[in-house]
Amino acid sequence: MRLSTVILPVRRWSEGGRDMWQRAEQLGFHTAYTYDHLTWRVPFRDGPWFGAVPTLTAAAAATTRLRLGTMVTSPNFRHPVPLAKELITLDDLSDGRVTLGIGAGGSGFDATALGGHPWTPRERADRFAEFVPLLDRLLTEDEVTAEGTYYAAHQARGLPGCVQRPRIPFTIAATGPRGLRLAARHGQSWVTTGDPAANENGTPADSLAALARQTEALEKACAEAGRDSATLGRTLLTGFTPDRPLDSLGAFVDFAGHVRALGFDELVLHWPLPDTRFAADETVFTRIATEGLAQLGG
Repeated sequence: MRLSTVILPVRRWSEGGRDMWQRAEQLGFHTAYTYDHLTWRVPFRDGPWFGAVPTLTAAAAATTRLRLGTMVTSPNFRHPVPLAKELITLDDLSDGRVTLGIGAGGSGFDATALGGHPWTPRERADRFAEFVPLLDRLLTEDEVTAEGTYYAAHQARGLPGCVQRPRIPFTIAATGPRGLRLAARHGQSWVTTGDPAANENGTPADSLAALARQTEALEKACAEAGRDSATLGRTLLTGFTPDRPLDSLGAFVDFAGHVRALGFDELVLHWPLPDTRFAADETVFTRIATEGLAQLGG
């Protein structure tokens, strides 16, 4: 199992932002992700929030081994053509240390920041189903021309391509059938935060049962796509289930053992932020980062 973290882009680079990314590398995290939003939910809506790609570019220059990624990018305010160019550049600047977490987006602030009404769930799914295959092509082919319902590319050049071949890995966020099919066809990994209903109203046991159902649905999608499900990684972004794995080292080891038994091979922990839902004791967080997997036996 791999242990990763997600660092919300809320601090100025000169006032602790750089330090968190360098500390993540020192603690031995596999990947440090950041959210790709224009802003996020309360209380972050009314505070500082920086762009994901510039932040990851700075993090690439400030680190040497740590993998870097988005958790997650969405079509809410992105177009595949300029996004592909930014990702190819970031992959080059980091010497091949980039992972793209990508999802269908939601109905939050990002959905209306460019004007207009938020898309329906059906339209988000339709756009996502077009966005991912086109982005895949843009990152693997030298030149792409495509005309879709929502997205087009005309002689879009992808030279020199990604450092990572055939392209940077995709970690695809999905829970519904269409998204899971995309993960099975285009993903190197799949990511979930758990089941929203179980997260909101259930117990830790309810949440684990819901995660088990999601992994079963993923395996079905892989079978339908003719893919061995063992070749698709499984990532859990923590902090939304009823569990409290950051309360203690023991709580983490117990939680991680349960989700590893479900087939998850990467856990992503939120970097502690005081006075938010991600508040945690930094001493405990450090122990989890440095001792957690050894205690788990992985």
